[in-house]
Amino acid sequence: QVQLVDSGGGLVQPGGPLRLSCAASGLVLRFSAIGWFRQAPGKEREGVSCISPSGGTAYYADSVKGRFTISRDNAKNTMYLQMNSLKPEDTSVYYCATPRYVTGHGCSGATYWGQGTQVTVSS
Repeated sequence: QVQLVDSGGGLVQPGGPLRLSCAASGLVLRFSAIGWFRQAPGKEREGVSCISPSGGTAYYADSVKGRFTISRDNAKNTMYLQMNSLKPEDTSVYYCATPRYVTGHGCSGATYWGQGTQVTVSS
């Protein structure tokens, strides 16, 4: 049974950093495209950042470019989203996932999802 467990969310002040983690079981992340999505109240879920299995193709939403970095630790079978210079508009529930499609313009078709972790950016 495949399970993604994301964690690391919380309350952070504007300008601060936060790192989200997503531990996988039942699948080997290094063979999968991985990604992070977010959904704010009243808004559609959007792709934040995704990366192909080889790492050769990466996607970052324009709103997070230069501030967020996606990565994976194959030994721990875990993916991460390092978020720096956080803004109030980054407030959302963040979900890790395994998208089927990753291009430089977006990612979609996720087969597995984490349960979500709340990130709140506020002073």
